[in-house]
Amino acid sequence: MSSYEKKGLQEEEYSSVVSDVQFQGTAFQKFVHSFKRQHVTVPPDVDLDSMDLQTKRNFLLSIQPVKENALNTRHIQFIAIGSTIGTGLFIGLGYALAEGPGAALIGFSIVGIGIYAVVQAGAEMVVAYPISGSFASHVSRFLDPAIGFTVSTNYALSWLISFASEIIGASMTIQYWSSIAPVAWVGPIWVFIMGLNLLGVRAYGESEFILSIVKVAAVFIFVIIGIVIICGGGPDSTGYIGAKYWHDPGAFVKPVLKSICSTLISAGFSFGGTELCILSVEANGKAIQRATKLVFWRILLFYVVTIVVIGCLVPYSDPRLLGGSSDEDVTASPFVIALANTGQFGVRVANFMNAVILTAVLSVCNSSVFASSRVIQSLGATGQLPQIFGYIDNAGRPLAGIAIAGVFGLLCFLVASANQDTVFDWLFALCSISSFFTWFCICVSHIRMRLALRKQGRSTAELPHKATLGIYGSILGAIIHFLIIVGEIWISAWPLGEESTASGFFMNCLSIPLMIVVFIIYRFYYGLQWKKPWISLSEIDLDTGRRFPDIDILKQTQEEEKQIQRAKPIWYKAYRWFC
Repeated sequence: MSSYEKKGLQEEEYSSVVSDVQFQGTAFQKFVHSFKRQHVTVPPDVDLDSMDLQTKRNFLLSIQPVKENALNTRHIQFIAIGSTIGTGLFIGLGYALAEGPGAALIGFSIVGIGIYAVVQAGAEMVVAYPISGSFASHVSRFLDPAIGFTVSTNYALSWLISFASEIIGASMTIQYWSSIAPVAWVGPIWVFIMGLNLLGVRAYGESEFILSIVKVAAVFIFVIIGIVIICGGGPDSTGYIGAKYWHDPGAFVKPVLKSICSTLISAGFSFGGTELCILSVEANGKAIQRATKLVFWRILLFYVVTIVVIGCLVPYSDPRLLGGSSDEDVTASPFVIALANTGQFGVRVANFMNAVILTAVLSVCNSSVFASSRVIQSLGATGQLPQIFGYIDNAGRPLAGIAIAGVFGLLCFLVASANQDTVFDWLFALCSISSFFTWFCICVSHIRMRLALRKQGRSTAELPHKATLGIYGSILGAIIHFLIIVGEIWISAWPLGEESTASGFFMNCLSIPLMIVVFIIYRFYYGLQWKKPWISLSEIDLDTGRRFPDIDILKQTQEEEKQIQRAKPIWYKAYRWFC
């Protein structure tokens, strides 16, 4: 008799449960056993039948045994630092710079402020409520289950499509050194990425730690070399460059407002993945708190400073910024163009930048499987997808989610088709605005959590971690992302320098009608169609799955931490304030 039957519960209601028994056997037997499903017992003092549907889901998500405690501070901090350093920065930044460095600087700064608000809001929620699915599940909890399901499915879909696309990108990047057709590389790359994720979350953390170091070092090296060249110290220097290209041809392409809106799309693509540092549910929340502080410095250095440097080295009229034959073509990288303008030195650096771009692409592939599998598992755990999708094995791997990612990854073999660009253009159209919508919903969920605390007569003293900008940061973030969505619809309907077409519009905005359809189907399926489209503040569950159910223990823990901090030297306190 199973543990569910002993408690009079239905086994199919659950997706997984924690096993306290350490399996004994040979190494091979342990390996085989690690893939078997974890069986979970619900605590005897918990009566699931007395809970409403959303509270039951909150509880089930809080006991999912996804082993993300294997990610320590080092891993999460480098995931936070390096998660957005990908092809969006190394290649896609060229499309934004083609609108003018001033427009790119403003556009990336606007999105950067919004992203900082998102990460702070998400961190406050995940540290207080460490549940499977993280912010995607928090949207269902604090806003509305139908909106949460819409966010989760679109978020997972965007990563699943990215997985296949980035495998193709990696194969084409390798082709820079090899004459072998890209289709010969996609299989080994697929096996490598799937193998990493089947090794467990620790392997993901270690691989991202190494890949992030490479990417961060590359950006640092470029910025230093770029500043030297701008000041006239390059090996093939033509003298002091300064801000010449900011004046001629200029900082903006006219009309200015539309050019800025055009850069927002590139910025959204480049910043995608920033939220990965709050997707993990780690032991005490400290790593997440520290990691989110680094987001501000990452935005400042990796985007703002980089845009200024490249803007000084490359005029926006340079056709090479838009001349790449693919999103992984190293010759289209503004980093390579900026250095190539200085002579042979830039030509020699192309090999180095291609290696960095390959590193970035592999990192995105790795993150695609990690992120999509966790969100899929949370949906299966709560019954919003078939129960099998909530499968977690004895090693804490969301096997069904990883398998789904692997199936989508097989789309990489479309690289052998002459129409692969068209296919992926339309696949990405299915989730074109999903990142901005997800970020908007995270901010709104945080706002509603804070309002629910106030409505129910409770205090923010219950929160182990508070967002730096508080509720006002989330209000600003929600406004920014809402306006970005409006701006993207505007430039999709009336593009800059192009004829307006239906295909062009839906290429950028197809995700909007798709999300509306998913939202409506969900509400009808669960009989919510006539209810208001959000949970009442007085009905929001603020207790289930809290990291610190006892506020006195939380206060005692915080006081002990303050005592430890007071004993630290001044330089350490200053460092921790910033990082």
